[in-house]
Amino acid sequence: MGQQVCAGALLQCTFGAAPSALAVLPLHGVLTGSPAATIMDNAAMLNIPPFGVCTSMANPTVAAATAAAMGALTPMPCMPLTPGPWAPGSPTVLIGGVPALNDASRLMCAWGGSIAVVFAGQVTVTVP
Repeated sequence: MGQQVCAGALLQCTFGAAPSALAVLPLHGVLTGSPAATIMDNAAMLNIPPFGVCTSMANPTVAAATAAAMGALTPMPCMPLTPGPWAPGSPTVLIGGVPALNDASRLMCAWGGSIAVVFAGQVTVTVP
């Protein structure tokens, strides 16, 4: 069993330099001490804050800065772009008709990064 992810959960991107905290709006009224997250809490800048600087060459700003530096990798500020939902989520626990987010789920960034949950934000509520 995994942990239910909630507001304040610690996230890390494979191309990011620093962790960030998940923001969850209290839309469904389900709390685990703080608002519980679903797989649809994937909006960049609203739910997913930046991870410091990005080192992915798929990110156009990193590619441009690296080209300007004659090929030396030049990290640029992270601007996550997360077009899809978290996967896989919890198949049997629904919050407002949407699968709950567990700590084994991952979110893909359009720049090639994989965002993972490092700490679920709480330790008392488990979901499959």
